[in-house]
Amino acid sequence: NPGILPPHSHPYGKSYGEWSAEHWKWTYSLPANAHPLTDTADVRAGQSGPVWFLGGTWAPTTDLNGNLVGIADRHVTIPAGKALFFPIVNAEASVAEGNGTTEAELRETANFFVDHAVGLSCTIDGRPVKNLEAYRAESPLFAFGPLPENNLLGLDEGTTSPAVSDGYYVMLAPLRPGEHTLHFTGALVFTAAEDGFDFSFTLDITYRITVKPPGRGRNCEND
Repeated sequence: NPGILPPHSHPYGKSYGEWSAEHWKWTYSLPANAHPLTDTADVRAGQSGPVWFLGGTWAPTTDLNGNLVGIADRHVTIPAGKALFFPIVNAEASVAEGNGTTEAELRETANFFVDHAVGLSCTIDGRPVKNLEAYRAESPLFAFGPLPENNLLGLDEGTTSPAVSDGYYVMLAPLRPGEHTLHFTGALVFTAAEDGFDFSFTLDITYRITVKPPGRGRNCEND
């Protein structure tokens, strides 16, 4: 997969699993009404360093069967030289959400959700990413928070919590300046026969990315 950093590498000093923890910390650091993943803030919100985070949507709709459907088509501008890290499908479990009190219990919950991932796909400028199964990564135990007011979890402002995550992630090396299209899909599907209930959560996410070259008189790193 040219242009994608290998899943067992340590890009920018962290493993895929460690970057997944950083992704969740970023996700929960922003209020729901000023967040790129609810389409209420620019992609630059909360971003810093050589790796910027993209993601699915925290504003899904519900179909007639009560299943969640997350569709987003975003136009974003990224400074040149930024790697892009994003989940295709992922799950997080924390003490604060009542998912367990030990690392083993939290990990069992996160693994349970991601074990139900199906329909994974990712294309970059029309080029499919191969062997996505190899891109599954578990985070180490980490802590998120303190949560802002109006956070995505609906928990009290200032909450902190131990957590773990599991999922399928991709780390894109910095894209060349110009226009690019990133598209990824995936689903978590549960059935009454296997799980005791019927439910699905489906994602279909498109990013139309403009990579901005360094300009004269303006530092794109601070955009």
